[in-house]
Amino acid sequence: MRGLDDLDRRILAVAAPAFLALVTEPLMLLADTAIIGHLGTTELGGLAAASVVLTTVVGLCVFLAYGSTAAVARQHGAGREAAAYGLAVGGLWLALGLGIVLGLGTAVSSKALSDWLSSSAAVAEQADRYLVISASGVPAMLVVLAATGALRGVLDLKTPLIVAAVANVLNVVLNLALVYGLGLGIGGSAAGTVIAQWVAAAWLGVVVVRRARAARASVWPRIGAIVRAGRDGVPLLVRTATLRASLVLATAVAADLGDVPLAAHQVATAIVTFLAFGLDAIAIAGQALTGRTLGAGDAPRTRELTRRMVAWGIGTGLFAAVVLAAGSPVLARLFSPDPAVQRALVPALLVVAAIQPLSGVVFVLDGVLIGAGDGVYLAWAGLAVLVAYVPLVLAVGALDAGFTWLWAAYGAFIAARLVTLWLRQRSDRWMVLGA
Repeated sequence: MRGLDDLDRRILAVAAPAFLALVTEPLMLLADTAIIGHLGTTELGGLAAASVVLTTVVGLCVFLAYGSTAAVARQHGAGREAAAYGLAVGGLWLALGLGIVLGLGTAVSSKALSDWLSSSAAVAEQADRYLVISASGVPAMLVVLAATGALRGVLDLKTPLIVAAVANVLNVVLNLALVYGLGLGIGGSAAGTVIAQWVAAAWLGVVVVRRARAARASVWPRIGAIVRAGRDGVPLLVRTATLRASLVLATAVAADLGDVPLAAHQVATAIVTFLAFGLDAIAIAGQALTGRTLGAGDAPRTRELTRRMVAWGIGTGLFAAVVLAAGSPVLARLFSPDPAVQRALVPALLVVAAIQPLSGVVFVLDGVLIGAGDGVYLAWAGLAVLVAYVPLVLAVGALDAGFTWLWAAYGAFIAARLVTLWLRQRSDRWMVLGA
């Protein structure tokens, strides 16, 4: 039992600050959703269309964080500090360059994307306004991902937590001032968030560069390191693309259902994202601790950590389910004054609550396999799950089954992910030892 207590302390030492840092990011979206939601249903629908584009663009690049955590943790566990920070800096340069390209692409394609994902011309206008402004924050968001992942790899969870907390408070203050104080509407919300994102990116970037210099690692762009970071991230990019594709498809179906379902979908997605980031705290522990133990060549410890983290995943998922189910009526009223949106939300949120225990295990196992560098399997598994999910979500739209069934289809998506991840972790193929 003593050994289990020690493991729990190690997991919590990573997961607790990771949780607090992780939830600040979706809190930005929740704050935007609440502030914009009280402007009107049209504005809320516009945020739904715009945010799915932004979260998809940034979400596809989450390999910058996950890949950095796994690679840096493995080198750090093997005692190779200069190599660890060299990988961290390479990730920062890749994030900045990729962010500039994707930000420009998002701005240029904003109108077309807004028209496609919106339920009406009025909603599309609001989405386009939010998206064009928010595109300038894409490079900052990617730099934050890369820097945060690198710091997690050396088990520094405090710095990302402080930066995320400050950025979140700044975001809320700026949004309230610009949206209501200056009357800038949805565009003011986008501008406030962009400013907060650049503050966080500059802060974290300086921290990583200073530590790289102290470890005598190069801080200048090195093509080889940047190319390696990009190449190693391809499997995780594919894996993430399958997750984002499911959300984009669900948003498109919600838009076909009408303005009210689309607005309700934005609130439900924001809440699910918040819960996902919260549950992902144990997955972050999985990434960092798995990378370290495998880098140190300790397979039994890796297996023992995995078992304990799965137990934590189940427990946190059950807790999230109870809290969400009990609070669903209050949340519906909090995010929208429209009675129709509230009526659509409550049953959907109850379905989301039922999914949370499964999600807890899924996120943990996903984090463990990412920490092990098992990206190729995750990519193929993600494609298989997406193929199974697409007919379900399309059927919801074709049969006009209703908004609640859209989230029931998402539950099937999570269950399919659980099957693929559970089967993989039972084998030893993912446990590659050494740096």
